[in-house]
Amino acid sequence: MPQIDTGTPDLLASFDAGVLTLTMNRPDARNALSRPMLQALQQQLVAAEFDPAVRCIVLTGSGKAFCAGGDVKSMAAGSGAAATRTIDEAIHQQRHSQRETAGRLFKMPKPTLAVLPGAAAGAGLSLALSCDLRLMASNAFMTTAFAKVGFAGDYGGTYFMTQLVGAAKARELYMLSDRVSAEEALRLGLTNWVCEPEQLAERARELAQRLARGPAVAYRYMKENLNRAMAGEVDDCLDLEATHHIHCAETEDHRNAARAFVEKREPEFKGR
Repeated sequence: MPQIDTGTPDLLASFDAGVLTLTMNRPDARNALSRPMLQALQQQLVAAEFDPAVRCIVLTGSGKAFCAGGDVKSMAAGSGAAATRTIDEAIHQQRHSQRETAGRLFKMPKPTLAVLPGAAAGAGLSLALSCDLRLMASNAFMTTAFAKVGFAGDYGGTYFMTQLVGAAKARELYMLSDRVSAEEALRLGLTNWVCEPEQLAERARELAQRLARGPAVAYRYMKENLNRAMAGEVDDCLDLEATHHIHCAETEDHRNAARAFVEKREPEFKGR
C-alpha cells in the first residue's frame, strides 16, 4: 500500500483504492496525542478533503490501542513551549486544533471510519466519536477518562457523546469515567460493529472499500443533511470545550491528578 510522508513518525498515512488510512503511531504511549501528530493529522485531513481521489478516510492506531488521548506524562512534567503561553494564546491554539481535527472529521464531506484495535480514551475517544462510523475489536474499550485527571473534556466529545447516547448517559460516562466494553458500546450505539481482533483489519478494509465505492456526491450532501439535523452547533461546543480545557489545565486538581497518574496512585481532588 503506497505510503505518504506526513513529516513525523507519530502519524502514518497510506492510500489505496480511494481509502486514506491515517494511523496514530506512538504505540509505546498507547498512541497518546503529540503536537507533531496533531499537526500532521490537520494537514492530512485538509489535503484529503480537497483531493477527489480520496473517497473514504480511516482513522486508527498502531499496536494495541486506538488513542489514549492527551499525553498525561508530558502534562505532569509541565515543561516546554506550552508553559510560556498566555491563557488566551493557549485557548486560541486549542480551538484551532480541535476544529481542524475532530471538527474537520465531523464535517468532512466524505465518509470517515474509526477503527479501534484497543483503548480509546479522553481526546482519543472524542476523535473516534467525531467519525461517521466506528468498528471495534472485541477486546477494545472506551472511556472518557477526563474526570480522572481533572479535565472537563475536549475535542468535541461532549457534543458527539450527547448526540449518540443522550444527555443522561453522556453525563454518567463523563462524570464517572467508567470503562465501556466493546459489547456495551455496541448496545449504547457508540460503535457500529464489533469483531474479533484477528478479523479487525480485514473487516475494516471491507467497510472502507465499500464506502470508497459509494456515491461521493450523495455522501457529501447526506453528511451535511445529517449534521444539520443534529441539535446545536459543533463549533460552539468545540470552542467552549477549548476554553474550559485550558482553564482546567491551570487547576491544582489537574496538576495533582496528572502527577498521580504518573505515580500510579489514585488522585485526590480538592475542587481548586
